[in-house]
Amino acid sequence: MRVSKSPWLLHYDGSSCNGCDIEVLASTAPRFDVERFGIINTGNPKHADILLCTGGVNSQNKDVIRQIYDQMPDPKVVLACGICACDGGIFKDCYNILGGTDKVIPVDVYVPGCAVRPEALIDGVVKALEILDEKERAFKKEGKRSLTSSEYKALLEEKAGESETKEDTDASES
Repeated sequence: MRVSKSPWLLHYDGSSCNGCDIEVLASTAPRFDVERFGIINTGNPKHADILLCTGGVNSQNKDVIRQIYDQMPDPKVVLACGICACDGGIFKDCYNILGGTDKVIPVDVYVPGCAVRPEALIDGVVKALEILDEKERAFKKEGKRSLTSSEYKALLEEKAGESETKEDTDASES
């Protein structure tokens, strides 16, 4: 893994039981130390590269999540951490829960668990760093300041198609 910069992470707790939030804090402590990957915690969305969401989305926080996402500069990556952030979790059928984070903003990495384990969270952050670097290269290649989610997904599909073609070529040469 090659990270071109030290990404800044913003943690937002939607409507969770705080189990995942405790694990997020544990991942920053010396035992797990997610900061070894260059991660810096921030409280300002205008400085954040990675948005880490815990808890489900409800009618009261959906606009807040959208506003935080919109304030973040491109390229940006969103992690849904914990089953509640992934799809609503055990609260999915409650009257006030709309679902997971992807009901409001595009999610790049899903890290399920109840509560999410620090090891899984760190794996998700490492994946987010790879996606962040990939988005950065895509922006430079396209000559854009920002890339929509659909453009990014199309770029990933194109890249996957190129790797399959390369594998087919390698197999036929053997």
